[in-house]
Amino acid sequence: MNRTTASPSPIELMAVHVDCETFTLPTGAHVFSRGAAADAIYAVRRGIVELVGEQGEKTCYRPGELFSYQDITWRELSHRSDAFARTPVEVLRLDRLRFLNLLHNHPTLAVQLIGQQHDRLREQRASGTCCY
Repeated sequence: MNRTTASPSPIELMAVHVDCETFTLPTGAHVFSRGAAADAIYAVRRGIVELVGEQGEKTCYRPGELFSYQDITWRELSHRSDAFARTPVEVLRLDRLRFLNLLHNHPTLAVQLIGQQHDRLREQRASGTCCY
């Protein structure tokens, strides 16, 4: 019997990491602010998190999605957006070095993140909110 097993999702990999923090926030609370040090990656376990950029552009993240990974890869290492809880949320937080180690140990995680970004860009292109 040939059985294939699915790779764990990014949020599952983060959640089982011993150093992963889990916190809950009420609607309207800040997850992080623009300009703050980007020293961790975040994932939505429950609820909706909205990022608002400098120009007012908005992006929502839902359960199972990771966010702020773009910020921890840029040289400035600061958040380029404000992140708010649009609903009551449960968020996972894993610091940058532990996340990079997680990527090293689970390279398929990078492919999953690329897929997530691809889906988001397709969604933005279809809705006309993508700028070139």
